[in-house]
Amino acid sequence: MGWEYSEKTKQLFMDAVHGKPGTHLGEIENPDGMGEHGSIACGDAMRFTFRVRRHPTDPAQDVITEARYLTFGCTSAIASSEALCAIIEHGNYTPVTALKIRNSDIVEYLQGLPKQKIHCSVMGAEALEAAVFNWAQRRGVDLKTLGIDIRDQETEEGRIVCKCFSLTEPYIKRKIRELNLRSIPEITNAIKAGGGCTSCHHVPGGLQDLLDQVWQGKPADAADAPRVYQILPPRERAETELSPYQFAKKVEKVIDEYVRPAIRMDGGDVEILDIKGMVVYCRLQGACSGCMGAGQTLKMMIERTLKDQVDERVRVIQT
Repeated sequence: MGWEYSEKTKQLFMDAVHGKPGTHLGEIENPDGMGEHGSIACGDAMRFTFRVRRHPTDPAQDVITEARYLTFGCTSAIASSEALCAIIEHGNYTPVTALKIRNSDIVEYLQGLPKQKIHCSVMGAEALEAAVFNWAQRRGVDLKTLGIDIRDQETEEGRIVCKCFSLTEPYIKRKIRELNLRSIPEITNAIKAGGGCTSCHHVPGGLQDLLDQVWQGKPADAADAPRVYQILPPRERAETELSPYQFAKKVEKVIDEYVRPAIRMDGGDVEILDIKGMVVYCRLQGACSGCMGAGQTLKMMIERTLKDQVDERVRVIQT
């Protein structure tokens, strides 16, 4: 099934893939700070770069003037990246004060995200943190003297708990505390841990044990609760599945509204040749037909968008 996004989320996504002026998809050459989070193997990855206006005497007072991102992911990942850049550029942040931006601020800016997509906002906040660490190294700023403890890697060294996404015990515990995660589904939605084979859920030293260790039976209260923000519920599956005709029309609509405009910007196009069950057979045309990155276009743009907007079970095959 597709996800129910706010109008703002959909608009930010469309503006970004169309390259509308004022959007931030891209990369800054010779940036003052650069950070990455996620991995393509997991389906979501982000590189975040920023440029600062340098303070003449105190590097800690540098101000971020420009922010850009490269994101491999779904609608919510791209929209979350756009939101992060907009918040930073409009807020006159220094790299240090930008660390106050939390994933909840990104979700609020987007006017809500489905709870299964919260990890996309976390990805942006983590990439920002990595970029600030990189800026501090370049500018000789000692973050620890400022009371800031961040690391140069997105996951601390330690025992790997979630082998599917290579997430360690120290990292998962830290995110459980920071994001006030109280259940395994909340962990999966926020950082993807346990979202693959699920074998780490209840084994000794697994996710449930980490939750018990962090909270020790402590109930959620106002002191632990993060800032409140709206989470849109995922779209409920209809009582009956879409008919083959309805499914095909929905696929065509998403291709026309989301995929084709973006591909045409690069001189290409896509033709739907056939639909059998959940398998969509496509042919890339124009500049895309002979491109070495055609396979990536199919998976990154077409299949990912159809999974996101139509049904997670969709597969796209090039013919």
